[in-house]
Amino acid sequence: MTPINLFTDIPENLDTEVFQSLLQGDNLKIERIISKGHTSPVKGWYQQEQHEWVVVLKGEARLLFEDGREVHLLPGDHINIPTQCRHKVSWTLPDFETIWLAVHYT
Repeated sequence: MTPINLFTDIPENLDTEVFQSLLQGDNLKIERIISKGHTSPVKGWYQQEQHEWVVVLKGEARLLFEDGREVHLLPGDHINIPTQCRHKVSWTLPDFETIWLAVHYT
C-alpha cells in the first residue's frame, strides 16, 4: 500500500469545489473537500441522511445553520452535524484553498 497525502494533488483550476471520496463502506464515507471561495447555493440547505463530522485541515470556513447560528472553522477545528440538520457553507477563503475532511456515518 502507498500512503496518500491530503495536501497534494490539489487541482490548479478550482472553478468548482472538489469532492474526492477516500474511503466508502456500508455506513461510512470519508471524503476530502477542496474549496476556494466556494459557498453553498443561496437557496436551499444541506439536509443529509447521515451524520457528518467535518474538520478543516487547511484554510478557513464558516458554516451557517438554519437557526441562524454561524460557526467559523480554523485549521484543526471540527464539528459534528447530526442527520437532517439543515446547514450550508456560508464562506471559505477566496484566495487560498480550504481543505476539509468529511466523515459521513450512520
